[in-house]
Amino acid sequence: MKLLLVVVLLSANFLFLCLAERLRFDHYRVYRVQPTRADQLKGLEVLEGSSNDVMVLNNLHLGPTDFLVSPSYDKAFLSLLKSLDLSPELIDANAQSSLSLDIEPVADSNRRTDVYSWMVYHELNDTQHWMQNLVAKYSDIVTIFVAGQSYEGRELMGLKINHKDGRADKQSIFLEAGMHAREWISPATATYFANELLTSQNAQIMGLAKSYVWYILPHANPDGYVYTHTTNRMWRKTRSPQDKNCFGTDPNRNWDFHWREVGASADPCSESYAGPRPFSEPETKTLSQYLTSLPEPMFMYLSLHSFSQLLLYPYGHTSKLPENHRQLEQVFNVAVGAMKRRYGTRYTGGNVYDAIYPAAGSSMDWVYGVRNVKYSFCYELRPSGYSFWTGFRLPASQIIPTGQETTDSLMEMIKAAASIEGYKLQ
Repeated sequence: MKLLLVVVLLSANFLFLCLAERLRFDHYRVYRVQPTRADQLKGLEVLEGSSNDVMVLNNLHLGPTDFLVSPSYDKAFLSLLKSLDLSPELIDANAQSSLSLDIEPVADSNRRTDVYSWMVYHELNDTQHWMQNLVAKYSDIVTIFVAGQSYEGRELMGLKINHKDGRADKQSIFLEAGMHAREWISPATATYFANELLTSQNAQIMGLAKSYVWYILPHANPDGYVYTHTTNRMWRKTRSPQDKNCFGTDPNRNWDFHWREVGASADPCSESYAGPRPFSEPETKTLSQYLTSLPEPMFMYLSLHSFSQLLLYPYGHTSKLPENHRQLEQVFNVAVGAMKRRYGTRYTGGNVYDAIYPAAGSSMDWVYGVRNVKYSFCYELRPSGYSFWTGFRLPASQIIPTGQETTDSLMEMIKAAASIEGYKLQ
């Protein structure tokens, strides 16, 4: 009887998934609000738990904050702003029109071909299939690693790239992407960079490829990424069930380093919900365990996000600068200089707390503060934070330019850090 019940429940769940429609945002409006006082910020916190009526598109903070507001909630939203002495700027009168523009073509994950390009965005299965094919193609260099499983049982699958040259003191670099599900350009850039490490004709890139053991994880939040393809393109969090009938935790607020001290929410419905406890999410817990288990010393940790055109380093919980901040600033200056060399793309940044907003519990800070990795950085990729609000779905035509300029930046960043540390490159 129990077995029959399980089968019935699984069948019902499958039917629900098949019948579920992708969430639409017809006539939703996007407003930009700029709170400047603590009481205004406090008053806006009620919006973080409003489900699909209103969505905070970036972390609620003092400064420009964008809100996606449903037609039925528009009047109440404007009334709240008026009571807080805030004047909104209307950015978009119909969000669905913008999201429906045919500018982010998605590859068919069921296609019978091994061709993988950076002219389209790929679904999770397609990228994992591509990674497995690389093992067959570069069997002496590439292996698959699995840094755990997601809540829904998907693998945190990544590429380990190691040119085995017999060097005894080789260190590792770990690049993580896709922590926030809707930021599609970050896993696309991660896979572009991985491909460069294997196929580039640039001698400097290949020299760096051979100088380190590389770990590249394109999808640190696979459940959320799949959900952005099937149900809600604007989904940010994981997909674990939480209190108040809400789902998901912000995985970049869930790491056990000054967890939930600042810039994170205790409301399970909030976009920046830090979870019921540190490492409550299997994705963050198992990834942290995998990072701890790496056999090589970690030279650098890199986290790719979008969007704002920022390069960030620790900390997010305090304005106090890290001990090696002068070295981090030196590497930062080289990296942002290289980023604008090809297309003139201008990045700014610095320590998280001052450069963007307070935000505790990130992977970058945990790696720096707990694992003592001296060079830990986070890229917020194209576009800038003051451009078109739908930067979460950057046009697919910009995947390659973003990958190219980010590769330029990463190469110069790593060379600068290696020079400081006296690490010999090939």
